[in-house]
Amino acid sequence: MNLAKQHLDIGLFSTRRDEQLAFWQQTVGLPYDHMGKLGGGMQQHRHHMNGSILKMNHSRGALPDAPPSGIVGLEIARDGLAARQALADPDGNKVTLVPKGEHGVQGIAILLEVNDPAEHDRFWTHAMQFERTGDGRYRCGDSLVVIAGRGRVERSNEWRGPGYRYMTVQVWDCLHEYAGILARGGASGGEPRVLGDTVRYAFVCDPDGNHIEISQRASLTGGKL
Repeated sequence: MNLAKQHLDIGLFSTRRDEQLAFWQQTVGLPYDHMGKLGGGMQQHRHHMNGSILKMNHSRGALPDAPPSGIVGLEIARDGLAARQALADPDGNKVTLVPKGEHGVQGIAILLEVNDPAEHDRFWTHAMQFERTGDGRYRCGDSLVVIAGRGRVERSNEWRGPGYRYMTVQVWDCLHEYAGILARGGASGGEPRVLGDTVRYAFVCDPDGNHIEISQRASLTGGKL
C-alpha cells in the first residue's frame, strides 16, 4: 500500500460535543486542528495525535442504535511518561496514555476485539498489506493495529454509531488502493466518492465489519482528486 501519511487516524461519534472536546483537549492534551462539516447535522472536530488525527464526530441528533464496533481501545504514546495511564472519555471509550516505545507503540495503537484472530491475520497482512510485528500486532507506518482479545463482535453495516467506529489510512491513490484491497479479499464498506475538492474516499471492512476509510486527501497528495 502506497501511504501518503505514515500514521493511521481514528474516528468516533458522540452527541456530547462539549464534554468530548474538553476531555480530548484538556484531559488527554491533544492539540485542536479544525472543524469540518460532514452534513446531516454532523461536525468533525479534528485533533493532532503524534501525526495521527483523532476525529471526534459530533451529531446534533441521536445516533443510530448500532452495536459496538470491534474497536475497543486506543493507546497514545507520550514522551516522558513513567507509567501507563488508563482513561475513558465521557461516553466510556477507553484510551490509554503509554510511555513512548512501550510494546512498540511509537504513535498510536488501535485495539480490536475480534471473532477470529486467524481471519484478521490474513486480512491485515494480505488484504491491507500491513506488516506483522508480533502475534496479533500489525504496523501501518508508525501506527499499530492490535488484536487485544477474542470475543463476540456483532457485524453492522452502520458506521456512524456511538463510540469508536472506524480508522483511516491516507493513501496517494484511493481508487487504486480500494480496488487492490477488494481484489485481495477485502469487503467493500462504501464505494469511492469525492467530498468537494478536499478528499476522495472509500470504505472497506475487516472480517468483523469494522470500517476502514481509504482516503486520498488533497492536502497530503498535493494533487487533484
